[in-house]
Parts: sequence; C-alpha cells; structure tokens
Amino acid sequence: MELVIEDLSKTYPGGTRALRGVSLKIPTGMFGLLGPNGAGKSTLMRTIATLQEPDAGSIRLGDIDVLRDKDGVRRVLGYLPQEFGLYPNLSAEVVLDHFATLKGITRSRERARVVSALLEQTNLADVRKVNVGGFSGGMKQRLGIAIALLGDPKLVIVDEPTAGLDPTERHRFLNLLSEVGENIVVILSTHIVEDVRELCSNVAIIARGAVRQQGAPDELIAAIQGKIWRLRTTRDALPDLQQRHRVISTRLIAGRPEIRVFADASPGEGFAAVEPDLEDVYFHQVSAAEAA
Repeated sequence: MELVIEDLSKTYPGGTRALRGVSLKIPTGMFGLLGPNGAGKSTLMRTIATLQEPDAGSIRLGDIDVLRDKDGVRRVLGYLPQEFGLYPNLSAEVVLDHFATLKGITRSRERARVVSALLEQTNLADVRKVNVGGFSGGMKQRLGIAIALLGDPKLVIVDEPTAGLDPTERHRFLNLLSEVGENIVVILSTHIVEDVRELCSNVAIIARGAVRQQGAPDELIAAIQGKIWRLRTTRDALPDLQQRHRVISTRLIAGRPEIRVFADASPGEGFAAVEPDLEDVYFHQVSAAEAA
C-alpha cells in the first residue's frame, strides 16, 4: 500500500501558510518526515489523520480517498499524536481494553486476546495492572503505540514520539517502531535526525511548509558529498564567519565552537573537508529555506 499526497496546501486564519503545495509518495515501511518546529509537520500529520481539512490538494491511501472517505481511513489508521491523554487512575490493561472497544472490537474474548498480545508486543505485560499515572514517559509512549496498533492498521502516524525520553526508553521505543514498520506504512514525524537515520529507508525534509528534499538517506548524503567543511573557531570570531560563509550549523566541541559550512570549494585557511551525514543534509535544507 502507498500513501500519495499531491499539492496539499493549508493557510490558517491570520495568514500563516502551514503547507505550501506538499507532494509526497510514501511506500510501505518506515518513512521519516524531518523538519524544525513550525515547519508544518504536525499540520500535515493531522490532515492525513482526517483531523483537519486542507485548502487544496489530495491524499490517497491505496484505493481510499482520504479527504472524502474519512471513515474508511480511520478504520485502517493508527495515530500517536505528540500529546495525548490517558486515564491516570486506570491500569494499562483497562485503558487498552477501553480503546479496543472504541475501535470496534466488541467481543470480550477477542478483545482480551488483542489487549494481551499488544501488551506483550509493547513490553508492558508485566505492568498491565499498574495505573498509567505512574508510568514513565517511555512507558506511556509504548502504551500509545499499543493503542495506535488496535485494529491492525495499514497506516500508522507517530508525531515527535521520542521527545523527552531518556536514552534507554528512546532505543526501546525505536526498536518497537522498527518491528511495527515492516509490513505497513509508518510515518515518523520528528525534528530529531538521529531517530530517522536509525530507522527510515526513506525520508523527506520539510521547512517553511514545503518539501525541500525526498529520497533514501544515502542518496541525500551523496548529493552534498565534498561540499561540507569544518572549522574550529572562537566565540568572538563567529559573527564574522557567519557573515562571510554559508554556515549551516554550529556546535560546541570541548567548549569551543565548531562550524560546518556548505561550499563547493574550500572556504579558506583552516577549513577541513568532512564526510557529510544526514544531519548536514537537514541543516543545509533548513538554512536554505530560511534564507529564501
């Protein structure tokens, strides 16, 4: 199954253009949607999830017209938004059972089987009787994925799922997503490049409401090969360097600033060529969008 988005646009009251002619083809598997806060990622995810209407454009999931057949989409959709509410005084088992009923699994024996299987899959079986108000952030996210997987969805959307998780919970959650994404379409919307690099065979970068680039990570990295340069510098020298060069990112290494510059040839003395990575692709595209 393939998700096809064509020329999707959305402008909010007040004139904010959240989406500007977004077109994407998203195949089965893990797909990373990378973009900074305010890029339009959440607007796009909510639109695909039938929670808001676009001003123009179309979305198809296989044979389903997403914008016209909302009930058809919801039957095959699992959605984990950036923020979601749970019932803190209920156990994980009861919460999942409640959502299974809402999903249309009305037979108690079937529901019990599905709930048990999903708690096992998300590594929550040992805490099935524990009230979710006492869960860690990672445990809540895993319960959120269990809810999203109810009804055997064909499309799963997860919006900024690892923000705020500690490293152990983050890796546990990403491993769970990789298992989920083997046979269905999974969209991972995030600003965390490392999550996409670890999981996704296809990625799109969105900035200022428009798709800047799409493809396999290795292909995107190859496109900027030989064009990323590194320089260790001082804080005092930063403003002048930013004026004279296309600085795409700045980081601290042992307390000293290090800049990475996009240029076709060496920017000058002291600069060293570096092997680009997906983070360089991301910062290159975001900075180009901001400069446009």
